[in-house]
Amino acid sequence: MRGARTLPIGTKLNRSFRAFIERQPVFFVATAAPEGRVNVSPKGMGMLKILSDTHLRWLN
Repeated sequence: MRGARTLPIGTKLNRSFRAFIERQPVFFVATAAPEGRVNVSPKGMGMLKILSDTHLRWLN
């Protein structure tokens, strides 16, 4: 995904990042177990909602 960046913890979403998120057709949720096993799940954008500049909500 060209132009994607990771925000540091504690960073608020500005207009640019909100617009970037809203343009995406899909996003991914990933977890990793202590022994290293990784699980990645694609999610459709209808499952993500921007609640504020510091909070997102998605259906799991």
